[in-house]
Amino acid sequence: MAPFPSLVNVITRTISLKKDKSYGKDDDARKVVEAMAKEARENEMLISSSGIVKSNKSNNFSCVFTKKGQKGLNQDRLIVWEEFGCQEDIIFCGIFDGHGPWGHFVAKRVRKMLPSFLFCNWQENLAEKSLDMDFKMEPNHKYDIWKQSYIKTFAAIDQDLKQHTGIDSFQSGTTALTIIKQGEYLIIANVGDSRAVLATTSDNGTLTHIQLTTDFKPNLPKEAERIMESKGRVFCMEDEPGVYRVWMPNGKTPGLAISRAFGDYCVKDFGLISVPDVTQRKLTTLDQFVILATDGVWDVISNQAAIKIVASTPNREKAAQRLVKCATHEWKRKRKGIAIDDISAICLFFHSAPSHGTTKIVV
Repeated sequence: MAPFPSLVNVITRTISLKKDKSYGKDDDARKVVEAMAKEARENEMLISSSGIVKSNKSNNFSCVFTKKGQKGLNQDRLIVWEEFGCQEDIIFCGIFDGHGPWGHFVAKRVRKMLPSFLFCNWQENLAEKSLDMDFKMEPNHKYDIWKQSYIKTFAAIDQDLKQHTGIDSFQSGTTALTIIKQGEYLIIANVGDSRAVLATTSDNGTLTHIQLTTDFKPNLPKEAERIMESKGRVFCMEDEPGVYRVWMPNGKTPGLAISRAFGDYCVKDFGLISVPDVTQRKLTTLDQFVILATDGVWDVISNQAAIKIVASTPNREKAAQRLVKCATHEWKRKRKGIAIDDISAICLFFHSAPSHGTTKIVV
């Protein structure tokens, strides 16, 4: 693997060229990131399907699992990238839940584009900040750089999808939930209703959950207000009580059950947005792991039940698979007659597996 400084220099050089010569796109920089991704995949530090990722340079460990539902093709897509962008202290995790006739293509496209767009924007923001002699890289400054990078990245990707002639995103789209773990900090960016849940140890030694994201449903007050101000409508059908959807002014298609998404351009003028909610959390030694999962998990399993399932799995490599299996069982038990959704999960552990004799955490 090429040393990190040399790769940064290539990207910085590309940024300089773009500024000096008015280049329209930083394609060279993205090619560098794609080369990084290829090498990370070959070194088993990047995965985009069911499996595990473990770097020898950290205590972090992640497992990934996805299962097709009963609605056709599996439209869920996932990615875990250890040593993201050749930086030893950064991990990138992303989970994408496609919907609509072209949803699997949209989710796949976003999974491909987001890491490279994000890394290039982050490097560009870092380069610009470094020119400010008074700038100090404090935690809040790191967060601001990531937040700006995410907002710019999500806007660029949504525009890319709109202009893509090979993917019809007019009535298809995807959610996007990603986490950057940089040292002891988590940066969470969310669009849609996939969810991130943190498992942490309370003062009495029990394992408890902290939900890190908001499920962006159309009936949330601020979301509904934005939609209605844009002439969109929010209501649920008689045969779907409690399931609120975004509708066009005429009350017809598409009836989208989320208020933020990539794609779905038929309702982008009526309140649907792709702007991510970006938050930060500083991890402590009490924080054990985080779960990223599509709504196929959360529709039938509570946050607390999910962390219990993961924590009680004897083999960490099977934790995501067991969570998906339990969710499948709950779909059959709780939602008889309803087609099972695609179900996907990522489990990212922050510490090495406890050795024999270590104090047990009560769940």
